[in-house]
Amino acid sequence: MSSKRKPTTDAIAILERRYHSGRPDRLADLEKARLRAKLAQEIYARRKAMGLTQGELAKRAKTSVSAIGRLEDADYDGHSLNAVVRVMAALNRRLEFKVVPITKPAARLA
Repeated sequence: MSSKRKPTTDAIAILERRYHSGRPDRLADLEKARLRAKLAQEIYARRKAMGLTQGELAKRAKTSVSAIGRLEDADYDGHSLNAVVRVMAALNRRLEFKVVPITKPAARLA
């Protein structure tokens, strides 16, 4: 009996299987990119919901406007945990840390 893969039309599942499956380094890069994107979206959305400009948030967090801009950029890779915690506090939020097992890509999409 042959072990054929179940066909799918899910583009994300296809890309994950083709480029990341069985490649821990690429999986780690993908997870870092997801985390950066989630963090950037969260900071931007919360800042907008509070009606703050980047300058106003920078003053509250005791940082620069350019630092806020970088944190809101999903491609930025130089996050400082201290800066993120300060910005979250200025947004009346707390950063929580959670470690979870890696699941198969298809299971993660469900």
